Formats: sequence, C-alpha cells, structure tokens
Amino acid sequence: MPRAKLPGESTGGKRKDQSPDESITTTQLSSSQKTLPESFKSSNSQEALINAVQSPSTKRAKLDHSSKSHPPTTIAPNKMYDFSKPNHIDLTNRNTPAIMATVQKKPVGMARSSDTGLDTGPKKLVVKNLRKTPRSDPEKYFNDVWAKLDSALSAILRNEKVSCSNEELYRGSENLCRQGRAAPLFKNLCENCRQGISNQFQKPLVSQLSELDDIGILRANIEAWDAWNARLKTIRSIFFFLDRSYLLHSPSLPSIEEMGTNEFRTQVFSHRALKSRILNGACQLVATDRQTNLTEQDSDLLRKAIKMFHSLGVYTSDFEPELLGRSSSYFASWSDQKAETLDLAHYIGESQSLIDRELQRCDTLGLDSTTRKSLETYLEDVLVDQDDRQKLLLSTTGIADLLRSDAIETLKQLYNLLQRRGLCEKLRAPFEAYIADQGSQIVFDEAREQEMVVRLLYFKEKLDTVWEHSFSLHEGLGHSLREAFEAFINKSKRSNMTWGTDNPKPGEMIAKHVDMVLKGGLRAVSATTVAGKSENKEDADASSEDEDVEINRQLDQVLELFRFVHGKAVFEAFYKRDLARRLLLNRSASADAEKSMLTRLKSGLSIFDLDFVRFLIFSAECGAGFTHNLEQMFKDMELAREEVTSYKSQLEERGSRPSVDLNVSVLSASAWPSYPDVPLIIPREVQQQAAVFEKHYKLKHSGRKLTWKHSLAHCQLKANLPKGNKEFVVSSYQAVVLLIFKDRSANDEIPYEHIQAATGLDDVELKRTLQSLACAKYRVLSKTPKGKEIGENDTFSINANFSDPKYRIKINQIQAKESKEENKETHERVAADRNYETQAAIVRIMKARRIITHAELVAEVITATKSRGVLDPTEIKKNIEKLIEKDYMEREETEDGRNAYQYLA
Repeated sequence: MPRAKLPGESTGGKRKDQSPDESITTTQLSSSQKTLPESFKSSNSQEALINAVQSPSTKRAKLDHSSKSHPPTTIAPNKMYDFSKPNHIDLTNRNTPAIMATVQKKPVGMARSSDTGLDTGPKKLVVKNLRKTPRSDPEKYFNDVWAKLDSALSAILRNEKVSCSNEELYRGSENLCRQGRAAPLFKNLCENCRQGISNQFQKPLVSQLSELDDIGILRANIEAWDAWNARLKTIRSIFFFLDRSYLLHSPSLPSIEEMGTNEFRTQVFSHRALKSRILNGACQLVATDRQTNLTEQDSDLLRKAIKMFHSLGVYTSDFEPELLGRSSSYFASWSDQKAETLDLAHYIGESQSLIDRELQRCDTLGLDSTTRKSLETYLEDVLVDQDDRQKLLLSTTGIADLLRSDAIETLKQLYNLLQRRGLCEKLRAPFEAYIADQGSQIVFDEAREQEMVVRLLYFKEKLDTVWEHSFSLHEGLGHSLREAFEAFINKSKRSNMTWGTDNPKPGEMIAKHVDMVLKGGLRAVSATTVAGKSENKEDADASSEDEDVEINRQLDQVLELFRFVHGKAVFEAFYKRDLARRLLLNRSASADAEKSMLTRLKSGLSIFDLDFVRFLIFSAECGAGFTHNLEQMFKDMELAREEVTSYKSQLEERGSRPSVDLNVSVLSASAWPSYPDVPLIIPREVQQQAAVFEKHYKLKHSGRKLTWKHSLAHCQLKANLPKGNKEFVVSSYQAVVLLIFKDRSANDEIPYEHIQAATGLDDVELKRTLQSLACAKYRVLSKTPKGKEIGENDTFSINANFSDPKYRIKINQIQAKESKEENKETHERVAADRNYETQAAIVRIMKARRIITHAELVAEVITATKSRGVLDPTEIKKNIEKLIEKDYMEREETEDGRNAYQYLA
C-alpha cells in the first residue's frame, strides 16, 4: 500500500490525474494519531489534555502495519459538547484556569514549544483533488455537438423531421455556449441559414420568374416568407440560450430573428431579378383596387405583402416611394379626366369619394401614417390646390346652382375640400354673389310682391341651414351671409312698386305680414308656413296647444328680416296704420301678442333657436322714439274704456236708460293715422246719444274738439226674422243699411237708389256693404236679380228663408284692398319726411361746422342719418339745393379751389 505524503514532506509536483479546476481540501491523519474526542475520552486529567494541545507533533508517525489499531469510540452528537462531567475541559471557555494559565505563559504570535523536543513551526495544508474525472478534448466535443446541430438545421431548412429531440439539441447548444464556444456556434448557424435560404427559397423563386406574373411572384414570395418564419421559429427555440445570453449582450451582433430577417431580405427580396417584380405586384394590386374592388383573396394577399414589407424593413426604403410615385401619376390623370367631363356637383362628389377610398385603404391595409399623409397631400394638391381646380371649385355659377338646388351635402363636401388647404374664405365672394342676386329677384318681383316676406323667410332659413350644416358655422361665411342679406334688402329702385320713390319695399311688406299674423292668429300662421312647407306633427300639436307661442315664434322670424332693414320709416308708417285698424275694429287675435310685438320694437329683444345654437339678440330695433306714438295708441284705448265706463256710470246715477248702448273711443289725433271723412247718415237714436256723450266729454275736458269717424265704427243689432231671432255684429255701414229694413215685411223691396239716399254712402262703399249682406256667406238680404255683383238697378228685401244654428252672427264687411292712391300717398309721405329729416341733419351739421366742403358734408349727413337708412348722395345734393334756396346756407370756394358751403345765421 503506498504511503501517503505527510504535510511536512516535499509537495513538488502534482498527480497526473488531478484536474486543474478541481479544488478539494483534505487533511490526512495517521492512524496512530488520536482524534479530539478520543483525547477527551482517554485523558484522565486536565493537565494531560493541555499537554496534548500544547505539544502537537510536527510530523506524522510512520504507519506501523504490525500494530493493532483500536477503533475509535463514538460519542453521540448531543453529548459531544457536553462538559458537565469533571473529567472534560470546556475549551470554548477561555476562563478555564488551565487554559488561562497556558495562555498567560505563551505570548501571542510565539511558536509553541513541544515537550517532545520536535520542531513546532507553522504547518502546511496541501489541497488535493480526490475526484477521478475522465479528461475530454473540448474541440472534439464541439465538433460532435455541432454535427448533431448541423444535421438538425439541414432537416429543419428542408422542412423534414429532425432525428434528435429539441431538448437534446438545446442542451448541446447551451453546453457549447457555457464552454465559451458561442461565437463559432453563431457563425456556423448564420452560414447554414444563408445556404438554406438560398437553396430552399431563392433558387425556386428565381426559377419561377418566367412562369408567373408579378402578382404570382408576390404570392410565391409571401409563401416563402411565411415558411421561413415558421422554420426560423424552430431554429430560435433550439438556439434560445445562444440568443438570450451571448447575442443579447453583444450589441454588434443581431439576434437570431434579426439574422433570419436580414438573410431573407438579402437573399430573396433584394435579389436583382425578384425585387422589382415583388414591388410591382404589390402596386398592381393597389391599382386594381382603385379601378375595381379586389376579391377577398387578393385583399388578404395585399395585406400580407405590406406586413412582409414592414417585417423586412423595406417599406420606407423601397415600397413607399414606388407606391407614392404611381399614386401621384394616377391622381393627376384622374383629376384631369373628371374636371373635363363632370360638372361642379359631380366633381365634388367624385373627389370626396376618391379621398375617402384612399384613406380607408390606408387604414384597411395598415399603411404607415407617413404614407397616409403623403397620399392625402398629393390628393389635395391635385384636386384642390391647383389654379384650374380652384377656378372650378369656386365657380360663382356652379356654387349658385348648388345653393339653388339645396345641395346641402354637396356643399358640405365642397367646404371640406377647401378647408384642407385653408381656402374657405374664398367661398365668401360666390356666396355673397348668390345671396345678392337671389335676394334682389325676390325683393323686386312685382308679380309676387305679396309673397315677398314669406319667400324672404324661407330664403333666410335656407341660408342659415347651409351655413350651419354645410359650412360648419364658419365665422367669415356667417358675416358674408348677414352683410349680403343686409345689402340686397336695403336696395332701392324707383319703380311702380314704390310709386317712383326710393323707399325700400321690404319695410312695407314686413309691416303687412306682421298685420296678417297679429290679425289672423293661428290660421294666418298655418296659411303662411314658410314656402308652403308643412310643419311636422309635433310642431302642429304644439301650435294648436298654445297659439300665442306660435304667433310669437312667427314674429321672431319676421323681426329677423326687420333687423336687416335700415330705413324704418316705411315700416313705421304702414305698421302704425295697420295697428290702428286692429285696435279700433277689435281685430287683434291676441292682445298679448300685440304688446309683445310693441316690446320687441322698443327694446329689440329677440330670442330664437338655430338647432343646437341658441342666440339672444339685443339691439335697439327702433327705440323709444319710434314706438312713442304706438304706445300712445294703446294708452288711448285704455283711457277710452275708462271714459266710457265713467259715462255709463253717470247715466245710471241719473236713472237714464237710452235705447242705444253707445261705446265711444276718444283718440288723440297726433298719435293716430289720419282717416278721410266718409259721409254717412246715421240713425236719429245714435245721433242723440252721440250728442249726449259729446256734451259729457266737453264738460270734463274743456277746449277739446271731437271729430266723429263713423267709418271705423261697428254695431250689434237684434233682428226678429221669420225663422228665428238673431243678433248681428256688423260695421256702421252695414248697420245703417239694415236699419232701413226695420218694420218692413219680407215682400217689401227697396231699390238701390233709395238705399243710397237713406245712407248717404258713395257707390263704392254702398256696393261693398250690400255685397256683404246679400251675396256673401250670411245672406240676410235678398237681391233681385240674383248675382254676385251689385248693380244700380237692383232691388233688395229681407231674406225670409235666412237661418243659422248660431244665435250671434258676425257678418264681415268685404274689405276693399288697399287702394293704389292710399299706398301711393303713404310712400310719398314717407319720402317727404325723409327729405325733411335730411334737411334737418344738414342744418345741424352746418350750424356746428359753419364752413364745410361738399364731400365732408355728404359723408357727415350719411353718418347722421344711417340709422334711418342709407341716403343716396344725389338726394342729399337736392336737399342742399333746397336749403340754399331758403337762405340757410350759401356756396363758397376754399383756398385750394374745392367747393364748400357756409352757414348763414
């Protein structure tokens, strides 16, 4: 048996079977040397143990094979460090007397002496490797493992079954990486992938170039790319440790997935014979989709192609420039063709459809945002921004046709096209031109002047709809709408409509429309629904529930037009006249509506809705000065009612019971319109009661003069007819005629001449009155001969067959249409008042300035009178001439030769 080396012996040289990587530390003890427990057990005294500790042997005794070795005594683990017995010394306690004595004897750091006299120098421990590991060659191991990996890679690239398991291959690649052979392993892997792509994908694709078209080449390339990705996934799973340890921490090296993508791009896509065919195939699919919709199969192929371009990293560098170049050419040719063959409406629709399809294709195919933005820019350049395209899109005639045909959606598309390049402001000119042209046609249409307000309301509503829905409430276009509307509605033209004056016609027609609404109520509202458009069911129900609300809504719409009118004088004249008739004849449909209209005219408060936008407009439509006379008219009616009440109370106090119940309305002549005195012979009973009231009134109000206007009066008569008693509500003219037949039988016929002599009415008024009694709905009188027209030879009698289920019957007077003379007189009076106002403004300016040039005077007069309408400089010059003739001013020439005027005190 070989002898073991002792610590003190020479240790030069290592065992041949010792591995340099192994380091196991052991300490060999001789069989004769006792262990610490044995020493504790064999020693009988503390001194003996101390001596054993203090005198260790420097050398191990030679093995004596002849001596018998005693087996060591085993101590239980729980008793090994039990020092409770007296024959054991606690070495862990330095306070033990024996240990303390020994420590005190020997200074620290000194070599311990031995009682045996042997050398007591420092001991040396030798590290030995006791495991026996067979030595292997690293290069041979790398070649063996790579042979298995190479065989597996070849099978994977050929899409064949691998003989080894993926686990075994993964462990092999991992071991090579752990042995520091990752670099050559990755190099071999790249080379194998390169060869595999070339053999399995590149060469078969190149061989098919003559057999397949460009789309077929693209489809084959996508199939090869999908197959390569599937195989690359298996390869990456085998070399996953290489990918996530070595390659991950090597910035200069690509990952396995990147390496596979790069190799496929280099070997297949970038091949000089394949690249152009692949790109052309993709662009052909896009071109086909632009002409006709692709099949589901081709659409899926195009999506996969674009996804492959993204994965290969060639989308931006190769595919996008090719697609944009072809798209630009297509857009240009498409635009030229459509512009030559289509009108504006169809061109707008086709252009918007093209933009929508292109942008939708970008989203469907997953094209980059840069491609989408570039395509959108090309479309805007070709379809909108070119000069010839702008001329087409902003054509005054074309836009007018769209507005005239209510093409709301087409106008919205036009606005969206122009908005792409910020050209919406250029819409203002054609928009204003259309409004001015269409509005002027409505205002100056003599044949349909009675429909002017209804047509203007419809026109304004249509423009508001276009501005809101088509032009998205564009601020500039909103200003254009209001300015153009204001311009044409205040145009003046000397024509038969205004009797040769320059008064704007809309003011008169607006006043008449308001009169119709306030007099007719809900019936007039229904009859004048804007442009004949029928209200929907909800609006009709709401109108029937609250008539006042509907009337107020109509008044708000009319005030929208009135707000555009500069000269309020015409409106004031006609509105005042119509209001007087409604108040005196008690023909107002709603007293609240009358007061509401007066409040609107005074304060200008108007609330109206424009779909989701709510406006509250406050502006002085006319002001307190304008409505002063109108308010006085309402006050006169209130005072008249109080006066009549006082008169009747006085009669009751006197115990007087007149046969005629007389109600009188005393009005101030300055606030009310002037009415002509129509000759009328009133009954004696009425004359007596009128004299009594006049005496009563003059006692209370001295110095006042009463002028009776019987043409505005109305009466209530009780009649005893053969078929029943009735009560008639009639005008004063009708009452005078009916009273002629008092106490006459049905057979008594009275000729026309006798009736005229008894009433004192002229032919016009008498014929209208007899026509309402004998030829209208309620025929109280019978006419001979029968007919609808009244002749001077006709005779009249009581209609014995007259009957009606109602007891109280209102017989309306046949209203004579406003005479031309009356209308002419009103216009001429307004024109004269306008001249007086202009002359007053000139005098005020001259009094303040003393000397002023002609141009400055005209400008200041226009500014001073603009609230009542813009004056024509020619009219101003005429009024200046009149003032010069009246010696208010005189001409003078300034130092620089300009014409001027000087005020004469």
